[in-house]
Amino acid sequence: MNRPREQTPRISYLFKWVERGIRIRLDEALAPLGISTPEYTALSVLGRRDGLSSAQLARRTLVSAQAMNQLVINLERRGLIARTADADHKKIQRASLTTAGRQVLAACDRASEPVELQVLSGLSGAEIGELRRMLSVCVLSLQPRFDTRREASASVD
Repeated sequence: MNRPREQTPRISYLFKWVERGIRIRLDEALAPLGISTPEYTALSVLGRRDGLSSAQLARRTLVSAQAMNQLVINLERRGLIARTADADHKKIQRASLTTAGRQVLAACDRASEPVELQVLSGLSGAEIGELRRMLSVCVLSLQPRFDTRREASASVD
């Protein structure tokens, strides 16, 4: 009787396992700060790209507009972001980090660093650079409708 031959795992399967493992560890690392992983992601994106609308922020953080609306309201209530009306379109609210938001983001960055170091611990510096480059290419391939250079840097962060 022939044994089934070992199959190489699909890339999508590996991505999911890495994403899930990072998410679990980030949730644990951020919990003492009172920040969820989606909140940290939104703060990180705003830290790199100030003045986004909730819809833009939702696209860059891969959550629904409805979920982002709730997240933005909660971050604003906690004083981590401030929203101002767009100069041209008064119904559009632009989000920015407050001083408290920048402080929380810095604390989250420190708390999340060991998670990233753990994930990358088996790779050399050159391999990390190559992985970053390859993942950026993958991100770009999934976002053809956006200005790819600007969007990839915002989405990956």
